Amino acid sequence: MTTDMTPAAAGAAPFGRALCAMVTPFTEEGALDVDGAQRLAADLVARGCDGLVLSGTTGESPTTTDAEKAVLVEAVREAVGGAPVVAGVGTFDTRHTVELARQAEKSGADGLLVVSPYYSRPPQDALEEHFRTVADAVGLPVVLYDIPGRTGTRIEADTMIRLAAHPRIVAVKDCSYDFLAAQKVLSRTDLAYYAGCDEHNLALYAVGGAGWISTVANVVPEQLRAVLDAFDAGDTSGSARLQQRATPLIELTMSSGLPGTVTTKALLHELGHPAGPVRAPLRPADRETVRGLLAEYERLVAR
Repeated sequence: MTTDMTPAAAGAAPFGRALCAMVTPFTEEGALDVDGAQRLAADLVARGCDGLVLSGTTGESPTTTDAEKAVLVEAVREAVGGAPVVAGVGTFDTRHTVELARQAEKSGADGLLVVSPYYSRPPQDALEEHFRTVADAVGLPVVLYDIPGRTGTRIEADTMIRLAAHPRIVAVKDCSYDFLAAQKVLSRTDLAYYAGCDEHNLALYAVGGAGWISTVANVVPEQLRAVLDAFDAGDTSGSARLQQRATPLIELTMSSGLPGTVTTKALLHELGHPAGPVRAPLRPADRETVRGLLAEYERLVAR
């Protein structure tokens, strides 16, 4: 399969260009904060996110229950109207993943994010069968989530190319840090490639990516969307400057030695947005990190 997808052809992005990998707000007691999730979701869409991805890495999916995942989809679906809602359903168990996929479909999701099975590290043929089984079980479009640093297993480019033939496998969230492999898949399939690492948002978009699925967009959606908007308007140097301005906050959020969920929730809390604590085994950010995050945020939004 071939593609003529370019960044300007925004219709090639099945869920829009700018998707926030939303945190899952909790109450101070650690319960799912349904009202907070609705308020945060509505605010993110109002501030420039085309859609939301729930229950991914940033959404602390390993520590939320199946019931909480369903409630979250239903609540956010109600809050954002017609904006796309993509539900993370990936686990290390194919059968459980299928159950979550069917649950998400019933709860009103528009698409599914399916991560590689973690810990068990299946070979590529088993990995391919896992994704096909999930895609065959539902009627929703599927986004493959390639994040080998967490799962221990790459979705190899040739596996992606074969999976692209499936009618419901439509996109990739790319956290592989393998830019050549991404371009290989882009050149040989019509899969929509979303940058899953904020430092690659512009770079992947510039070679035909669909946009981003961003953790940092929980805090600065307007600033990250502006990068794409400038590029689409033909202002490539301006787009590069906007990406560079966001880099210090991206670096501190994603590369401070803490998971992005921890740093993002800490900054959201400082700014008065719904977030709440993280769930164990994660721990909250220390005050020095929080001060640094807030300083970089203020520098970015002041420009």
